[in-house]
Amino acid sequence: MSTGSSPSQDRPVPAVRWAGTEAFLLDCGSLPEVVRWHAHLAAHPFPGQVDVLAAATTVLVSFASARTARAGASAVGSVTPAESAGEQGRTVEIPVVYDGEDLAEVARLTGLGERGVVEAHTGALWTAAFGGFAPGFAYLVADGDPLDVPRRDSPRTAVPAGSVALAGTFSAVYPRSSPGGWQLIGRTNAVLWDEKREPPALIRPGDTVRYRAVRELVTVADDDAVAPARPSPAVHALVVEEPGMQTLVQDLGRPGLGDLGVPSSGAADRASAAQANRLVGNEASAAVLEVTLGGLSVTARGHHVLALAGAPVTGTITRSEEASPARPGPSTTAAGTAGPGTAADGGPATVEEAAQETASVAETEPTGHVRNVPFCAPFALYDGERLRLDSASRGLRCCVAVRGGLDLPEVLGSRSTDVLSGTGPDPVATGDVLPVRPAPEGRAVGEPEPPEVDVPARGETVTLRVAPGPRDDWFTPESLTTLTARTWRVATNSNRVGVRFEEPRDGPVLERARTEELASEGVVTGSLQVPHSGVPVLFLADHPVTGGYPVIGVVVPRDLALAAQLAPGTDVRFHVAGAGRTPRSQATPDQTTSTGESV
Repeated sequence: MSTGSSPSQDRPVPAVRWAGTEAFLLDCGSLPEVVRWHAHLAAHPFPGQVDVLAAATTVLVSFASARTARAGASAVGSVTPAESAGEQGRTVEIPVVYDGEDLAEVARLTGLGERGVVEAHTGALWTAAFGGFAPGFAYLVADGDPLDVPRRDSPRTAVPAGSVALAGTFSAVYPRSSPGGWQLIGRTNAVLWDEKREPPALIRPGDTVRYRAVRELVTVADDDAVAPARPSPAVHALVVEEPGMQTLVQDLGRPGLGDLGVPSSGAADRASAAQANRLVGNEASAAVLEVTLGGLSVTARGHHVLALAGAPVTGTITRSEEASPARPGPSTTAAGTAGPGTAADGGPATVEEAAQETASVAETEPTGHVRNVPFCAPFALYDGERLRLDSASRGLRCCVAVRGGLDLPEVLGSRSTDVLSGTGPDPVATGDVLPVRPAPEGRAVGEPEPPEVDVPARGETVTLRVAPGPRDDWFTPESLTTLTARTWRVATNSNRVGVRFEEPRDGPVLERARTEELASEGVVTGSLQVPHSGVPVLFLADHPVTGGYPVIGVVVPRDLALAAQLAPGTDVRFHVAGAGRTPRSQATPDQTTSTGESV
């Protein structure tokens, strides 16, 4: 496919900076060039391109595979983006109470005093240059860069929704509570993101924003608001008795919405979610339950087939004679017992047949009303029976699939819960009724399998492979050695946004060779972003789509499922994937490890 003619002589081709093996940054050097390249690649994507995300001076281009990413990088030199006239936006007024925690520090850094900061902020006309970081988050710029301040040395783990903030030459409003390292100068009650509104973002690229100083914020009630209708009780469902520490609905996420600031989200351990779905005969995209550290208890409405994968857990099924109807034995053929998911006539099983036959294949039921459930094998859960999962013996996240998949409403094309932005279903709570979709036609229940992910035992040191870049050249030559030589311990404040590590008690951290601020740019899952503290953060499924700290390396895709299973207290070592590659080179990264294994 042709993506353009030969580049003109007066505009250099952007440098390619690899962000792992399936994405790269185009280093465009200026915002106008970013706008041109982004507009072109959004209209004329490379084969296999999944997402394209504009930032201050770069464009992040993500692909479905390493092969298509390499082909896209090779084609960059043949692309000539057309001039972009841009879109004429609206004017949006934002009321602000200027009492932010960092207002005094911003006043000191700029030398303007607190009143001068407020006057500069309200006196400028701000334009939304691009989106990112979180749904509804817009990076605003103003002529002359009236306020230019660095980010905080260490980001906050939670910035309140409505916070008005500065970083570098940008201003922005945080739409939801989220981590962030920007300087907070005020707060607003303007609703930046509303999925029920069309469009959902209050500020879109091209819009002009005026900040207005107020002494207090007034909330106007919406008289037209209508309470949502209560859904009718589902006949075929799982009823939550206990949700455990954290149980979320997840599927494969909502990729391709980075420009709206919407993370891909989806199952943190995608390999185990796909395995659990495969075992019950679902498509890989079916919605599952992601259970953190076990503790889930559900009761069946109707007959179901379930499977567990990911972090190994034990579980039991209890039943009452009143709730559980008499069940016939497994279907058989002349040759003997039919395989799981196969009807007696050889065709695909119905839900009831699959449940009956799977119970015979994975039967561990002793005499009485209690039976154990298998791991990485399909099992039956009959009407009225209750499944209880114990705590995970190792790892962090167990995926629970049910034949047919969970039938919750889609939000922006996915049933996933995104803990960063709050997009998708609420976390599972006691009393929730989770409807189950009809069984997929023509798909059989699977056979028991070995676990897809080798979840580490407690006390075991985990090794993750890393491709250097895209900003490894922002660090001293010794820092990559420090990254791979040190053992990093997972901290207790880790979550689906990212794995955080404890600050080392001795020895060096990751030191920068360049101390200036990095303009916000797109980041991919697996990125090792390094704030000023020198301790990396490993981004997982719900990470912000952009970040303002340099990324020293990216965990290879095949190790992301293992990264999602890192429990607090786990020791981690990083290994550079591709022993022969020059880490600071921006050439196409090797796709094999030193042993030739595909990454």
